[in-house]
Amino acid sequence: MNVESPEQRLPGGFVTEVVRVGDTVRRQPAGNAEFVRRLLRHFERHRWPHAPRFLGVDAQGREILTFIDGFVAWREGDQPPAVRCADSLARVARLVREFHDLTAGTDLAGDREVVCHNDLSPKNTVYRDLGAGLRPVALIDWDVAAPGDRVQDVAHVCWQYLNLGPDVADTAESARLVRLIADAYGLADRSSLVDAILWWQDRCWRGIEAAAAAGEPAMIRLRDLGVTRRVRLAYRWTADNRAHLGRALD
Repeated sequence: MNVESPEQRLPGGFVTEVVRVGDTVRRQPAGNAEFVRRLLRHFERHRWPHAPRFLGVDAQGREILTFIDGFVAWREGDQPPAVRCADSLARVARLVREFHDLTAGTDLAGDREVVCHNDLSPKNTVYRDLGAGLRPVALIDWDVAAPGDRVQDVAHVCWQYLNLGPDVADTAESARLVRLIADAYGLADRSSLVDAILWWQDRCWRGIEAAAAAGEPAMIRLRDLGVTRRVRLAYRWTADNRAHLGRALD
């Protein structure tokens, strides 16, 4: 008789509860589940090892994904320094470039440049010690992946991994790291990168407010935790420092 391992709730699931069962992860399907499954199968066919594999659906209707072992920096404001070191940031940018290139020109991307993850952040990144400290090895939580433009994901990386906003202690250093991310990705046209960061920040706080007003429990929780206010402050900081960030990209 085959008895499954006990369930272990994984931390960091702010919107969707995620549990581990043995070497698998179980979670309720997202609204665009079929697209995400096609995307993960595409990665598997191309032997891209930096995303979970879709294994099917369990008896409770939850998706079964492979569990990727490592450290996930899900706790905001309490991340090891290695998450933000230059080598980690460059590796993240290169991982993004890899999956963008794998989806460019495919049916998945449709009439857009690539498929975007749309929620790239340390909390959706698995890190392992590769001999010189923690480094990114996989990207998880593809629930909002969709066709888009390359700059969208690069901008999200800049915002989230650098925590761009009023808590930035050294604006010049943050501007340098924005440049580092763009360089590591190989972003050819940087003219809209800062605008794309602002677009994400504006879209984020407005989306949370709208969903919370519509009664979505997860978004109400985020709003009540002060996320909307923090993102609006981040937007203001980015707008105030637009010229500084832009000069670093020239």
